[in-house]
Amino acid sequence: MGELRIHSVLVTGANRGIGLGLVRHFLGMPNPPKWVFAACRDPKGQRAQELQNLASKHPNLVIIPLEVTDTASIKAAADRVGEHLGGSGLTLLINNAGIAKPNSLDNETLEDMTEVYTTNTVGPLLLGQAFLPLLKKAAQGSPGSALSCSKAAIINMSSSAGSIEDPYLWNYGQAVSYRCSKAALNMLTKCQSLGYRQHGVLCVALHPGWVQTDMGASAGHTPPVTVDASVGGMLKVLSSLSEKDTGTFLDWEGKVVPW
Repeated sequence: MGELRIHSVLVTGANRGIGLGLVRHFLGMPNPPKWVFAACRDPKGQRAQELQNLASKHPNLVIIPLEVTDTASIKAAADRVGEHLGGSGLTLLINNAGIAKPNSLDNETLEDMTEVYTTNTVGPLLLGQAFLPLLKKAAQGSPGSALSCSKAAIINMSSSAGSIEDPYLWNYGQAVSYRCSKAALNMLTKCQSLGYRQHGVLCVALHPGWVQTDMGASAGHTPPVTVDASVGGMLKVLSSLSEKDTGTFLDWEGKVVPW
């Protein structure tokens, strides 16, 4: 396993849950990134209070307003990140922002399917497009040709709930729109890996485990994995990713998840 040396990272949905956990862990690394960009919908709101507290203590943490379903908001975020980075690129884009609706097959709706798909699948597509120039710049500025998270990477936060072969926790909740959006996100990850490989960008879908977050506990059960354990595991996985892993679907312990 190599050491994770990241010049800069952007985490979406960074004001709570796994996103906030990722930000905390990046800031606490022995060699923290020069820039940690924490993106969320309402940086000044009550739900971003913990993020604001962290930013007051860490000058390398920059909070970025971002609505992942709004193209103007995405472009503005990319421009702001680019300004902070100066001439350097963005090493790591983590598409973590996501929503879930606990609908069953019988009561799923057009509106919920559309909203969940737009946030969970289209958002990461648009962010990949908007930040590709900065990711390419990071890849060009990194010595060596091998793909890695220390060179340039897109990490899409997926879920085993989107596995077609093994639909995770079906008996705990059907969540049809969420499952469909994550299955589609997995295909997007594969497409990005094929399209962006030539630019030196590694692309992987990660299942963080069933984690103790607001979303994770929404089915009324206590998930078995803490945010700290999940994020710590995922960072270990990120440090070990290489050329052979681009376009794959892995969990927080590094195991391959069936499509």
